Amino acid sequence: MKKWFLGCLAVAAAGLMVACGTDAEVKNETESVKSAEMEETVKSSAEGEETAGETEGEQQEVTILVAAAASLKYSYDEQLIPMFTEKYPWIHVEGTYDSSGKLQTQIEEGMEADIFMSAAMKQMNDLEKNGYVDEEDVVKLLENKIVLVVPQGEEDGFTSFEDITKADSIALGDPESVPVGQYAKESLTNLGIWEEVEAKTSFGTNVTEVLNWVAEGSADAGIVYATDAATTDQVSVVAEAPASSLGEPVIYPVAMINRSSHEEAAQLFVEFLQSEEAMAVFEEYGFSPAS
Repeated sequence: MKKWFLGCLAVAAAGLMVACGTDAEVKNETESVKSAEMEETVKSSAEGEETAGETEGEQQEVTILVAAAASLKYSYDEQLIPMFTEKYPWIHVEGTYDSSGKLQTQIEEGMEADIFMSAAMKQMNDLEKNGYVDEEDVVKLLENKIVLVVPQGEEDGFTSFEDITKADSIALGDPESVPVGQYAKESLTNLGIWEEVEAKTSFGTNVTEVLNWVAEGSADAGIVYATDAATTDQVSVVAEAPASSLGEPVIYPVAMINRSSHEEAAQLFVEFLQSEEAMAVFEEYGFSPAS
């Protein structure tokens, strides 16, 4: 009986030792797994922070080209482009300014513009029709007015838009390519005085040229945008074109060129132009939001 009892004790002791050993091994294994998991978590977190830092630091600089109507040059160069660059310092914006018709032709001939902003719907509609811009990307952004101007101090005898016929020499934009000239021709035709005016007219290649001719006295009168007339004190605004003489308001649309190689940056610029801060600048230069 004694041997049997001692044998049982031995078996029980051995079992206890095995159990204790098993518990210790499980505990050690559990702690090892937890330690490995913690190390992996720290490593992943560090890698994530490093990747985020690399992404932020590796923002690639890009340059986009904006082809815009000549009447937009002052607002773009003096305020809008610097404001945009301050907000998106990795995007450099270059502006090229001329008549909308000439810019349209240059885009069709391969100019690598990313954005087009014209002084009339006609040029934008033509580019859309020919597949250079997508219809859904076109934003009717601004509205302008056309006005009759004369050299400063030469206002006598000019009180209405129709008084342009009193001038011996007249400056207008070329209706074939310059929107302000197209608007002028439409208005003067509807007023019944186009042929009389045309006989005394020199045609400029863009609105800036027309304005300069009147400002320097090379022309006795001319028709320009109200926003351009406001940029100099060398001309006086005599009258605004009667609303009834124009079929449509003077609208400035903007759109991204669909072959742009900097689509994201171009979209950011178009979105910026629609912002409250940008619209406030446009209004400061005499534009109004398109209705």
